Amino acid sequence: MKRQLNKNYIKRVLVIAVPIMLSNLISQLQMLIDKIFIGRSSLEWMSAVGNATTPMWTTMSALFSLTTGATILVSQAYGAGDHVRARTLMASLFKYNNVMGLVLFLFWAFCPQVAFRLMGVDESIMGMCIDYARFFSPIFILTGIGASVNCLLEVCQKTKIMVWYGVFRSVTNVILDYIMIFGHFGCPAMGVKGAALATTIAELLGDMIVLIYVLESKELEFKPTMKEILRSTFRPYVETVKLGAPTACEDFAWNLGYLYLIAMLNKVSVEAAGIHSIIFGVELIAVALVGSIGTATLTLSGYETGCKNTKGVWDVVWNSAVLSWAISLLHLLLFLMIPTQILGLFTKDESVIGAAGLYLLIVGLDLFPKSGNIIFGSGIKGYGEPGWMLKTQLFGTVFVIVFSSIMVMVFHMGIIEIFCLVVADETVRFALNNRKLQKIRKKAELFTE
Repeated sequence: MKRQLNKNYIKRVLVIAVPIMLSNLISQLQMLIDKIFIGRSSLEWMSAVGNATTPMWTTMSALFSLTTGATILVSQAYGAGDHVRARTLMASLFKYNNVMGLVLFLFWAFCPQVAFRLMGVDESIMGMCIDYARFFSPIFILTGIGASVNCLLEVCQKTKIMVWYGVFRSVTNVILDYIMIFGHFGCPAMGVKGAALATTIAELLGDMIVLIYVLESKELEFKPTMKEILRSTFRPYVETVKLGAPTACEDFAWNLGYLYLIAMLNKVSVEAAGIHSIIFGVELIAVALVGSIGTATLTLSGYETGCKNTKGVWDVVWNSAVLSWAISLLHLLLFLMIPTQILGLFTKDESVIGAAGLYLLIVGLDLFPKSGNIIFGSGIKGYGEPGWMLKTQLFGTVFVIVFSSIMVMVFHMGIIEIFCLVVADETVRFALNNRKLQKIRKKAELFTE
C-alpha cells in the first residue's frame, strides 16, 4: 500500500478541522496576549499562572477526554447508518456529563491548595496560585455540557460556530485582561486575579453563544430533544465512558508527567517554571492547530471503521499527518528565524532572551513527534482501540518521572536538559504508536487482497 496524498481525504479533514483550527488559533493568540501581559509584568506572576493553570486544565481536559468515547461510538454509528443509536448516545451524554463539572468546580473553588502543595509550589507564589484558581473555577460549571456540545458539533461536521465562539471569547478576554490586570477605566488593578476573572467571564459568555446556536439549529442531525435527554438511561453513557476512560486516563497520565516536570522545575528555581510556561506556551499555537486536525482524524477514522473500511483509517491518518508535519515545519522555521523577537514579547529577562534560540529549537523539534502522536493516536482511537494509547502514555509518564527525578535530584541538571527529556519522551512514544498503526495498515492490506 503506497503512502500517497488523497485530495478527497484532505478535503474531508479540512472541512472539520479548519473551523476548529481557526477557533483554537484565535484562543491561543488570546492566551499568548495573556502571557505577554503577565510575563512582562513579572516572571513570578508568570510562574504563578503556570503552576495554577496546569493542574486545572488537567482536570478539565480529563472530562473532555471521557467524551472521546462518545465521539468514537457516535461516529461509528453514523458510518454504519444507525442514526437511532447515534441519537441515543448523544441524549445520554447530555444528561449525565455534568456531575463531574460541578465536582471540579467545588474542588477548585474551595481547596485548590491541596493540588498546589502536592506540586511543591513555592510559598512565595502560593497565594497568587490560590487566588487564580478560585477566580477561574466557575468555568467548570459549564464544562460538562460544553464537552457534550463539542462532541455533537464534531460528529455532525458543523464546527463553523466555533470560529465565532473563538473570536468573541478571545476579543472579550483581551479587553477584560487590559482592564482587570492593570486597572483601567475605574477598575482596580487585580494582577493575577484579574487575569483569571477576565478568562472566566469571557469563557462563560462564549459558551452561552455556542449553547444558543445548538438549541436553535435545525442542521444538527443527532441533536437529541429535551424529551429524549430526560428519558435517556444511564447505560449508553456507561458505554461511552468505558470507551472514553482509556483516553481520559491517557490524558491524565500525560498531565501527571507534565505536572511532575513542573514540580522538578520548581526545585530548579521559581523562575524555571515561569520560563517553561512561556516556552511551551509558544508551542501551544502549533499544537492547537495540529489538535484540530487530530479531532477531524478521530471523527473520520471512526466513520471509516463504522463503514468497515480499514484501509480508509490509514488513508485518513496519513493525509492528516502530512498536514500536521507541514504545520510543524513552518513553526520550526519561524522559531529559527526570529527566536529573540518571539520570546522578547513575553519577558524582559535578558538571560531568557539570550537563550531564546536554543529554547525554541528544542521546542520546534519536539513538534514533529508530538504531531505524530496526536494524529496517529487519533487514528488508533477511531479504529476502536483507545486502550493502546493509554499503554504508551503510561510508559511515557514513567519515563518522564524517573529520568527527570534523576536529572534534577541526582545530577542537578537544569531547564535545558528537562526540555530535551520532553522531546525524547514524545519521540519514543511516536515510535511505539507508529508501529501499532502499521499493524492496522497491514490488516488493511490483507483485507483488500
